[in-house]
Amino acid sequence: MTSLGKIRNFCIIAHIDHGKSTLADRFLERTDTVPRRAMRDQYLDQMDIERERGITVKLAPVRMDWRGYQLNLIDTPGHVDFAYEVSRSLASVEGAVLVVDASQGLQAQTLANLEAARRAGLAIIPVVNKIDLPNADLPRVKTELAQLLQIDQRSIIAASAKQGHGIEAILERIITDVPPPAGRPEQPLRARIFDSTFDPYQGVVAYVRVVDGRIAPSMNIQFLGRQATSTVQAVGQFHPQLVPTSTLTAGEIGYVVTGLKTVVEARVGDTIAPAGIRLDPLTGYQPVTPMVFAGLFPADGHDLPRLRQGLEKLRLNDAAITFEPEHSPALGAGFRGGFLGLLHLDIVRERLAREYQVPITITTPSVAYHVWTRGAQHPLIIRGPLELPDAATIEQIEEPVVKLDVLTPSQFIGPVLETVRPYRGQFLSLGYLTPDRAVLHFSVPLASILVDFYDHIKSVSAGYATVSYALSGYRAAELVRLDILIAGQRFEALSTMVYQDQQYPTGRKAVETLKSLLPRQLFEVKIQAVVGGTIVAAATVPARRKDVTAKLYGGDVTRKRKLLAKQKRGKQRLRAFGKVDLPPSAYLAVLKH
Repeated sequence: MTSLGKIRNFCIIAHIDHGKSTLADRFLERTDTVPRRAMRDQYLDQMDIERERGITVKLAPVRMDWRGYQLNLIDTPGHVDFAYEVSRSLASVEGAVLVVDASQGLQAQTLANLEAARRAGLAIIPVVNKIDLPNADLPRVKTELAQLLQIDQRSIIAASAKQGHGIEAILERIITDVPPPAGRPEQPLRARIFDSTFDPYQGVVAYVRVVDGRIAPSMNIQFLGRQATSTVQAVGQFHPQLVPTSTLTAGEIGYVVTGLKTVVEARVGDTIAPAGIRLDPLTGYQPVTPMVFAGLFPADGHDLPRLRQGLEKLRLNDAAITFEPEHSPALGAGFRGGFLGLLHLDIVRERLAREYQVPITITTPSVAYHVWTRGAQHPLIIRGPLELPDAATIEQIEEPVVKLDVLTPSQFIGPVLETVRPYRGQFLSLGYLTPDRAVLHFSVPLASILVDFYDHIKSVSAGYATVSYALSGYRAAELVRLDILIAGQRFEALSTMVYQDQQYPTGRKAVETLKSLLPRQLFEVKIQAVVGGTIVAAATVPARRKDVTAKLYGGDVTRKRKLLAKQKRGKQRLRAFGKVDLPPSAYLAVLKH
């Protein structure tokens, strides 16, 4: 058993692609946690998609032993979509290694992660990585970092994780600068769950930070949040594989095989305590709330059961995924899924195709709105326009708003401001990290930045600007539901939420797109964009002409007139009762616009 004074818990935080996973690799090598012959790049990234894309999606804990100290590292993702993974890691450690790329310098997610680490009261160890790059500018980046942290430049460690330079200096600073964990080994058990996964043989495996007491196999435990009870099957530590031990004590990070059958029962942020004892739960985390919603439909309708099975299995190891059945007239049966962001959605899409052989079609992402109805004490939460109640009962609609930070070279401040304005962004403030690098703060509706915002910011800043955002709340918005009618039939899957002042241009664009793509029918087809009972845009697809007199070769002209009159009556009946099948290509084209 390691004494509290010999334990150091820390994580690595940085902007995406600044070298966190490579630095973790060097830690594993230098501390002999993983033999050199078994090492591979991004060792802690367990999913193939993480290694192929060069990004970390899931946090990864590991225990290392170095000069008599137990070092517990949690490697964290860098992308803004997985900021919740970072927040859970910060709550489980006492220190953070802040990594900055020597060529790129400070970036938006660097600032966001640093702010979160400071709020958690962590000791910060600044590291400038990738000093071996030809375009590395160590003096400039050190100056930026020293000004940001208000420290002497000499306390900043210069490192190259790729070449192994500076690794020992970082490990030494972890021992000297990161305080040992606070905890009371003699008190009853209290352990906080910071992640959980599902093993088909063992059931739910909870990743925990033990705050007080100890936990061992065969202990009867309770989960204070869900009031569930269970018996511990096994406990252990991450080396980085799961290695069983006899006990976990206060201050340590490890895993607990809970004996539970679903991950939902071991909710992240819950407190594990001895069964039958009244204890106050530890401060948990904010529950994981999906921010982006999209329809998921199998490319082949026969794959629906496999799609459901794939989503259920992914949710076992990723509690952030939500889904419920949905039906589209154009795409058939599928699911309405909830995700943390577009990258999270893309990761799920690729894993479904790769691991479960289910290629899917994804509809345009939307967000969750708060709708206040007359006399209601609480708002309705709607995740799609079809859930919107009768307009006569609605008092106010609120949309999710994010605090958006854009870090950019100073010469691009003007273009960035002009780019954000059409996205209904409200400028909040401007600050300078250095004379030639600025941070702009905005309040922007989440729905506005989902699709092409990042590409536009990169375009106007020559690729130098970086973006970070976090949900800041909800605010009132003038929103209406736009419906599309084709031949008098409302296509529910094409309904969208639009701003009131954009209903006419949005409706016009939708009907023009449909007019150009909809196959001609034997009757004239009217396409209408409708808000409430008002038609805001309309177009007509002419009927496909069929020559019913082609078979006539002369004779009485009345025969020709009779056939034309019969055709006219038939078209009138079709116009009144005929239905149009919308091809998926036309459906998807409208959603993309």
